Amino acid sequence: MHAPEFWRRRGWQALALEPAAQGFAAAGALRRALAQPAKAPVPVLCVGNLVVGGAGKTPVTLELARLLGARGHRPHILTRGYGGALAGPVRVDPAHHDFRAVGDEALLLAEAAPTWVSRDRPAGARAAAAEGAELILMDDGLQNPSLAKDLALLVVDAAYGFGNGRVMPAGPLREPRAGGLKRAQAAVLIGRDTDGIGADLARHLPVARARLVPSGDTRRWQGRRVVAFAGIGRPQKFFDSLAELGADLIAGIGFPDHHPYGMDEMADLIAQADQAGATAVTTAKDWVRLPAALRPRVEALPVRLAWAGPDDEALIERLVLPLVAQR
Repeated sequence: MHAPEFWRRRGWQALALEPAAQGFAAAGALRRALAQPAKAPVPVLCVGNLVVGGAGKTPVTLELARLLGARGHRPHILTRGYGGALAGPVRVDPAHHDFRAVGDEALLLAEAAPTWVSRDRPAGARAAAAEGAELILMDDGLQNPSLAKDLALLVVDAAYGFGNGRVMPAGPLREPRAGGLKRAQAAVLIGRDTDGIGADLARHLPVARARLVPSGDTRRWQGRRVVAFAGIGRPQKFFDSLAELGADLIAGIGFPDHHPYGMDEMADLIAQADQAGATAVTTAKDWVRLPAALRPRVEALPVRLAWAGPDDEALIERLVLPLVAQR
């Protein structure tokens, strides 16, 4: 889905949908109140957010997997596998699974650490522990009360924040902001903070600041003509990244989040790029959803999480490493 523009502001549309939003919030609160969270055999670290769409959970999870792996620990990643057909628990094998089976994010996560798709989160955690997981990195699931969490990190996109501050469908929030903040132990704020979101968050939680940076040699994008497309929460972020790298953006075409690309659709996009003497380029998450036969015709721009400074990384280490040190 595309996030509607009125989710950014407090207009009449949001006001009209407020009764439905209150019902959605009440249903979520009741679900959490009645839940009896299962305790996993190993510690669980949840990387969650409060808004619909991309806040940067997957890059944070990948960075945590790298951090833990570099210190000799064995994290496994647990995800619902949004968009995939398999209910799990199943360990993701990129050689045999595609995005239709396990979802696009699971394929990216599996490159960093053993990754499990499971709609039943406690079952997925037990399966991972049985296969040697020392810690579970749960990608998303802050609002899911079925599995007890030892630590929850709240990921916030500094450019978007919490939108108009209202719960769906009146706004982008999955639950009221106050409740989500209470269940997190720290926040990861990604991107340039021009609206003072970091200072606001810091009144409630420790805040680690970070940014998404392109991986690899970024000089190859300088001056290149590109036709960019993306089916992520906020495609404009991707287009802006290319422009900041010095690319000549001929067109930026947005699709709904997790959009499955068809052959004809992709052939048209590639033809548009060819006619403009440009390169078709997309995100790493989109690239795994392209028809396999056409992937060689499209370049991906992968990104990674970079901490703003040593104090930000140190904050995350102080929170995360004790989870595995106590085992």
